[in-house]
Amino acid sequence: MAKIDDIEDWLIGQALGSPDMAKMFAELCEKLRKCEVPIDRAMMAWSTLHPLIEAEVVVWESGSELQHEQISHTDEETDDWLNSPVRAVLVNQEPRFRRRLTSSNAPQEFPLLTRLSNAGYTDYLVLPTQFALPVTNDDYPTSGIIVSWATCDENGFSDDALSAIEYIQKRLALAARATIESQISKTIAITYLGKNAGNKVLNGQIRHGDGENVDAVIYFCDMRKSTAIAEALGPDAYLNWLNTYFEATAGSVLDNNGEVLDFIGDAVLGVFPLDEQSLEAAVSNAISAADETRRRLKIINDDASGVLPMKVGVALSVGSVMFGNIGVPSRLTFSVIGQTVHAAARIESLTKTAGSDVLVTEDIARHSRSRVRPVGSFDLSGFTDPQPLFALE
Repeated sequence: MAKIDDIEDWLIGQALGSPDMAKMFAELCEKLRKCEVPIDRAMMAWSTLHPLIEAEVVVWESGSELQHEQISHTDEETDDWLNSPVRAVLVNQEPRFRRRLTSSNAPQEFPLLTRLSNAGYTDYLVLPTQFALPVTNDDYPTSGIIVSWATCDENGFSDDALSAIEYIQKRLALAARATIESQISKTIAITYLGKNAGNKVLNGQIRHGDGENVDAVIYFCDMRKSTAIAEALGPDAYLNWLNTYFEATAGSVLDNNGEVLDFIGDAVLGVFPLDEQSLEAAVSNAISAADETRRRLKIINDDASGVLPMKVGVALSVGSVMFGNIGVPSRLTFSVIGQTVHAAARIESLTKTAGSDVLVTEDIARHSRSRVRPVGSFDLSGFTDPQPLFALE
């Protein structure tokens, strides 16, 4: 138990830091083996709150490479999982599950047990440890970690080994919970605010008025005839249509090293800050995002039948913006404001007048002369004189 106490102290240290869950679990298994707890295989799974990932699974096996898998919300449940003792424990909310794999009288109702027995394992244990965190899957209403432990020791797990495993797993759950909560906080901040803004908030920029002036290329996009499309499709179908539109527009910004700061109705406000890239790189990425938007929209419209075509206007501008918290002290949003943003919104509204789906300012056109043609000068918000605009070919 003195050695187990050392592992407990180590887990407390892990809970106070920001460990990698998979590496922490693997190191724990190695430490238990050194304490003469005969673990030869272990698996830990936990659910998380993430727009893409439903759960994560780590499998450690002595002498083998660590396996770490992320399960997405869209992944179909495999036969192995549907016939898994771990799933049975979760669904039935059992406090534990154990099978002695060498006993001829012990049932082996799950295919995994037969495979483990044939591989030389003698004892198998599943322990869930619950804690209160949000879950997204109604089939498994509780959150926490669930761990399976297996040994090849000819005598299986002794009472002392079982006591050590149960004792340590509760401490492991504390370290896991702290880490999962930290991951969820970061995921929520980045999902709802964007990577740059989310990290700024997590790093302490949470007060009303916190912000900074940065130079950036702005991508502003709005859907055309959205009201007519909404009336034609109805609420449910229009919501799916809108998400498809955002995949084509906001998705193009994200896939070209930009950040989506806001969805304003069906408008998309994207930004390519110049703090970590040159103006030329930011302009290139913004133009690539506009090109990718066009490409994705063409695919959508080519596949659509009986629906109004999805058309958009896109504006690209560059300049100084205020990047920070706006709103009231108890309800803030992190966004960009300033003349450059207002100009981008005004330019997008001119795409119909200019007869082009993508318009850019002179500063953008200067870095892409072979791709643009002048369409005239227009009055823009914040500018005294009319400003020349260019269509992106």
